[in-house]
Amino acid sequence: MRKILSGLKIATLEHTGAPYGLIENGSIGIDGERIVWVGQDVPGDWNSVERQDFGGRLATPALIDCHTHLVFGGNRAREFEMRLEGASYEEIARAGGGIVSSVKATNGLSEDELVAQSLPRLDTLLAEGISTIEIKSGYGLNIEAELKMLRVARRLGTMRPVRILTSYLGAHAVPPEFRGRADDYISEVVLPGLEAAHAEGLVDAVDGFCEGIAFSPAQISRVFEKAKALGLPVKLHAEQLSNLGGAKLAASFGALSADHLEYLDEEGAKAMAAAGTVAVLLPGAFYALREERAPPVATLRDAGVRIAVATDCNPGTSPLTSLLLTMNMACTLFRLTVEEALAGATREAAHALGLQAEIGTIAPGKRAEIAIWNAEQPAELCYRIGFNPLHQLVLKAS
Repeated sequence: MRKILSGLKIATLEHTGAPYGLIENGSIGIDGERIVWVGQDVPGDWNSVERQDFGGRLATPALIDCHTHLVFGGNRAREFEMRLEGASYEEIARAGGGIVSSVKATNGLSEDELVAQSLPRLDTLLAEGISTIEIKSGYGLNIEAELKMLRVARRLGTMRPVRILTSYLGAHAVPPEFRGRADDYISEVVLPGLEAAHAEGLVDAVDGFCEGIAFSPAQISRVFEKAKALGLPVKLHAEQLSNLGGAKLAASFGALSADHLEYLDEEGAKAMAAAGTVAVLLPGAFYALREERAPPVATLRDAGVRIAVATDCNPGTSPLTSLLLTMNMACTLFRLTVEEALAGATREAAHALGLQAEIGTIAPGKRAEIAIWNAEQPAELCYRIGFNPLHQLVLKAS
């Protein structure tokens, strides 16, 4: 089936030389699930094809949330209070809060209960023109519970019109029963759990948390070696609270992305650029933790590192379910330009998931995943706070 979307200001996000790859008074030709052509002139053999006129509205690629922990049980509102009272992220974690508290709540739920708790968060994100979401495990910390989380993520993808990619994050935190024995946890839980998840077809990528309160570079290397042996791409939570060289390590494995990066140095940025590893910035966590050290955006720009942005939706450090607000935060807190923020939630987020050949820009051959906004210019998507201007999400010709 063929269809034409017309009367659009199209921010293609292609590198055309024009800001945003913008096409004024443009149209998009769709055949089935693919974009066939984009431009101001309609090809002659399409003159009889049905047209839908959008009256000058803005079109962008559908948004992509490339870093979330959307599947979890319970909440950590009390920890929010504790932080306001002066407790640090590390202090909360070492006192048994943080990730470990979410593990207890998550492990107490069945798959059906986890689906029921996760769906409202997913629906809230989808309402903002999102077509693709990455979801991590990491709140199980035992083999069966990690598998349960990944199964729930897969189920969510069958219940809504969304592409969900899963990341195995067994190396998220050391559970209490393995305290002081992180290497044993890697050997007895993380690695065999990864093998089991891969065998069940539940894993699209492998993640880890490289930090003083989590896992060392040497321990993460063991996880990444296993991922490499299984043919799975990797990504890493790196340099959020300190600089352990996680970004450089991730780059050495050709990681899709290194995420957070507040303490990234120039050497790490250069390694990421050389490897094509995307920097995923997470302003929600920076905001919620009231951090003062922002990621070194200028260093990333100078090194030529691609920059993506994501919600980091999670129960503790970024209870955020708005990618539009995330884009605003990326501009106001991290000083990204509007074009960088929009590209970060579309083109560069696609790179962070290894999907750049399929989605992320509006171009012939790409999938027809297009957000139509009640807006006249791209800046409006980052300018407003708490307002959703989505007019329609187009996922194919229909």
